[in-house]
Amino acid sequence: MTKPLVDVSRDFPILNRTINGHRLVWLDSAATSQKPTAVLKAVERYYEESNANVLRSVHTLASEATEEFNAARAKVAGFIGANRPEEVIFTRGTTEGLNLVARGFGDQVVHGGDEIVLSPMEHHSNLIPWQQLARRQGATLRYIQLAPDGTISLEALEQAITPKTRIVALSRISNVLGTINPIREAADLVHRHGGYLIVDGAQSVPHEPTRVEELGADFLAFSGHKMCAPTGIGALWGKHALLDQMEPVIFGGEMISYVDREEATWAEIPAKFEGGTPNIAGAIGLGAAVDYLNQVGMEAIFEHSRSLGEKAFQVLQGIDGVSVYGPASPHAGAVAFNIDGIHPHDVAQVFDAQGVAIRAGHHCAQPLMQWLGVGSTARASFYLYNGDEDIERLKEAILETKRYFRR
Repeated sequence: MTKPLVDVSRDFPILNRTINGHRLVWLDSAATSQKPTAVLKAVERYYEESNANVLRSVHTLASEATEEFNAARAKVAGFIGANRPEEVIFTRGTTEGLNLVARGFGDQVVHGGDEIVLSPMEHHSNLIPWQQLARRQGATLRYIQLAPDGTISLEALEQAITPKTRIVALSRISNVLGTINPIREAADLVHRHGGYLIVDGAQSVPHEPTRVEELGADFLAFSGHKMCAPTGIGALWGKHALLDQMEPVIFGGEMISYVDREEATWAEIPAKFEGGTPNIAGAIGLGAAVDYLNQVGMEAIFEHSRSLGEKAFQVLQGIDGVSVYGPASPHAGAVAFNIDGIHPHDVAQVFDAQGVAIRAGHHCAQPLMQWLGVGSTARASFYLYNGDEDIERLKEAILETKRYFRR
C-alpha cells in the first residue's frame, strides 16, 4: 500500500482539519499545494526577526534580509540545475514569468511571417501571451497535433516545427491530463532551426527532478505555491546570454544602473527584471520549500506522484459511468474525469460534503476542453502528502455522488 511520503499530521497542519465531519482529503495540488510547517516558520521568522527591504539599506536587519533573499535565489538555482544564481528571476509565478519572456524576449526575436508553436493542452498562461505576441508582430500560431490519448509524438513535433519556427512554448506536464511532454525532443528540433524553447514548468518542477540543461530549455517558468511555498512567488530561469539580451518589462526602483531626466540604463541581471520591492517573505519561503523537497527527495516525489496518478486513473476507469481523460501511463499525478450526466461543479460540491477537495471547471485550458469535446471536467491531483487511502476516498466520493443524483 502506498502511504504519504511525509508525516502529514506533523508537517502539514492544515491536513489535520475536518470538513463537514470528514478528514480533509486534499486532491487539488495542481491548483495549489499545502504548506509544511518548515515553510510557515521560515516566513514567520523573517517577519518576526529580520523584516526589512533588501538590496538597499546597510543596517543589520536589511543585511540579514538581503542575505536570506540571496540564499533563496541560490537554492532555487541549485534545485533546477542552473549554472548561476543570477539566471533565476523572482516573479509572482509562472504566469508572470511567461509574460515577461513573451514581451521582453519574444518581441525581439519574432517578426512577421515567423511561427510560434504551441500545443492544444497549454494552460491559458502559456497560450495568451503567445497569441498576443503573434498579433503584435504578425506571426503565425501553429499547434502540435495530439494523439487520441492526449500525448505528443515525435512525428507530431516534426510536423509542427519548421524553419519558420522561432518559439516553441510547451508545458512539461499538462495541468489537466497529467501528460509528460517530450521537451528534450522539442528542444532539439527547434534549436536545429535556430529557434527557442520556453517551458511551462508549473506542474513539473514540483513533481520531478529538474535540470534545465537536460531539458534543453532556453527559458523555464514555475510557481512556488504548487511546490509547498507561499503564493505570490515564482521564478523565471533563462540562459544567461538570453537574459542579457532580453529587455525589462517592469520599470522602477532597483532595476536601473543610471537615470537622468531623459534616459536610463539597466542594472545587471537579475536586478533589471525585478523592479520594485520584491516578495521577500515569499522568496524566503520558496527557499525553505526547496530545502523541504530536497530532504524528501525529488526522485521519490516523482515516483510517488506518478504511481498515485496511474493508480487513480485505473481505479476511475473501472467505475461504470465515469470517463477518464489522458494517457494511462506515464501519468504525473493529475487525473481529469467526468461522471455521466452530472456537471463537474455539482460533482465537486458533493465531494466537498464528504471532505474531498477537487477542482472542477475548464482548468484554464479551454482549447483542451474543446479538443476533448467537453465543457469542463473534474480533476483530482496528488502530491507527496497523498496515499492510496486518498484514492479510496476519491472512489467512495464518486460512488456516493452517483447515489446522490440517482435519489
